[in-house]
Formats: sequence, structure tokens, C-alpha cells
Amino acid sequence: MKQTVKVKLIPTKEQKQDLILISQAYIRTVNDLVTQMVEAGQLLKCTSKDVSQAMPSAVKNQAVRDAKSVYRKSKQLKRVPVLKKPVCIWNNQNYRVKDNVIEFPVWKAGKSKRMAVKAVLTEYQQQLLQHKKGALRITKKSNKWIAQISVDVPEPDQKQSDIVMGVDLGLKIPAVAVTNTGKTIFVGNGRQNKYIRRKFKFKRRKLGRAKKLNAIRKLKDKERRWMTDQDHKISRKIIDFAVKHDVSVIRLEKLANIRNTARTSRKNEKNLHTWSFYRLALFIEYKANTAGIKVEYVDPKYTSQTCPECGKHNHAKDRKYRCSCGFQTHRDRVAGMNIIHAPVIDGVA
Repeated sequence: MKQTVKVKLIPTKEQKQDLILISQAYIRTVNDLVTQMVEAGQLLKCTSKDVSQAMPSAVKNQAVRDAKSVYRKSKQLKRVPVLKKPVCIWNNQNYRVKDNVIEFPVWKAGKSKRMAVKAVLTEYQQQLLQHKKGALRITKKSNKWIAQISVDVPEPDQKQSDIVMGVDLGLKIPAVAVTNTGKTIFVGNGRQNKYIRRKFKFKRRKLGRAKKLNAIRKLKDKERRWMTDQDHKISRKIIDFAVKHDVSVIRLEKLANIRNTARTSRKNEKNLHTWSFYRLALFIEYKANTAGIKVEYVDPKYTSQTCPECGKHNHAKDRKYRCSCGFQTHRDRVAGMNIIHAPVIDGVA
């Protein structure tokens, strides 16, 4: 199973300049070779000797392989992709990761020299990098240098316990997970999410009046990255909770057309349309698969209204759910409990 480990790099000023030079040389090489292949109408037999750019021979060979790949894609897309962003790739035999440092060859003073760049590696990333590594791709994003390392992770053994967990996704509490043994976790801060989105909206409006369109685009990208980061953190906590309690199956609501069917207050309507429930569910499913946990999607009908004890339908007041049978708990916890037993979409519960 292929996974990509994204690592933040902390290069010195001199190393930044070296990275810029080799990245520019790399994309020039790929673009030039693709142009030659397009003009020739076929793949060309190129080697590192045919590349005049100042790069180590291993990087030249990788650029040749990338150029052939881009040319093949251009025939499928019926257009020629042109690389613009700084990027460079090293194969797994030409770099090393050790003690929060990544070493790889660059071209300096007319010859190939290895450069050691500091990296910010989490414990989880270090564990992933113990597996067989593939190519190293270094690129610049938003004035930050990022290393992307492909790793080949063995398929995990499927968990065989009888413990099932239902996960309810929402606005005020982004995720509530409940197991059939009664264990519960509330993850995320809906109020904070709402505040951050409102802050970005205010800034965009202010920049719009000043007609600073580029600043608006950058701000929108920053908001998107923040929301994606929140989804990653929430999904990671959900999966860690599932692993801790030996969960073998996670059940999620099939949230297709949620924006058309969900009932919410006017003040929360805009939040409903800006928050990506699908992305969060996708992150949970992806991380669950890497942990050997099966994910199933269920029919969301009446999951937040049905009493788990007697089956009667009730509307919760505020965040408290009360039933005439005496059962009471948090409204979102009720949804999680019902999701465990809800009918599976395209399957049997």
C-alpha cells in the first residue's frame, strides 16, 4: 500500500538558493525534453549525457524518466502539460533520512555534493519511514519547502473484534464517536471553526473593498489549508480512539446531498455550505484502512431522532435528547449510537 509522507524542511539561506537552482534546472530539463518528444512525435532515447543542465547524473536520469511520463500523459490529455512550480525528484537510492535530517545530492561549484537539510518529522512520520521508501520529491509551497516521500506500507491485518463504532459528523461538534460497548469521544470545536471562517470572511470583504484580488486568493487558500488540517487532526483522533478500543468496524452516515436535506438554523446555514463533511469522512476512511479497520456507510434517516432504547422518534431540545421512556443523553451521541445499528447502504447491517 503506497503512502506519501509530507515533511516540512528547514533549509538555511544558502540551501534555499541551492534548492531553487536545482528545481529550476529540473523543470527546464523536463519541459525541454517533452517539447523535443512532441516535435519528434515519439519517445526519445535520452540519457544523462543528453541533458546539459547543471545537475547530478542521478537527478538528470530522473528528469528523463519524468519527461517520458509527462509525454505519455500529454497524448492521453491531448495537450502538453508545462511544469512551472519549482520541483526536483530523487530516486530512493540517492537520498537518506536520518535523525530529522534529509540528505540528497545537488550541484555545487561544478560538481555533485550531498546536502543535509533539517526536517520536522513527527513520531508517526518516523514510523512510516521505517518501511521501504520510494522517490523523494521536494517542492516549494507558500514560501515553504516540503519534502514528499513515497513509502510502501504493508497491508494491515483486518481487525476481527466484535466492537463496532458509529461516528456522527456535525457543525457544533465536528465528530462524535460511540462504540457498541458505550465508549464515547467528542472531537473538534465547532465554535472555533465558525470563528475562524468568520474571521477569514471579514478579511476577504475588507480586501475586496480595497480591490486586492491577489491577497483574496491567497487568503482563501490559507483558509482551505486550515480547514483541511482540522479534518486531518479530527480524523486522526477518531482512528486513535478506535485503535485504543479495538474497534473492527467504523460506520459513517452516507451524507450525499446533506446540504439539501439537513435542517439547520439560519445562522448556521452558511457554515453548513462551507464545511466539507465529505472530506472529513474520506480522511476517516483512509486512516481507518491503514489501521486495518473496515468502514461502512449507513442510511442517515432519523439517526438523531430515534431513541436507542425504545425506538420512539423525538426532537432534541438544544443539545440534550430526552425520551418518555426515561432515556437521555447528548443529541449527537444518540446519532452515533443509532448509526451503529442503521442499515448499511448497498449491504446488510
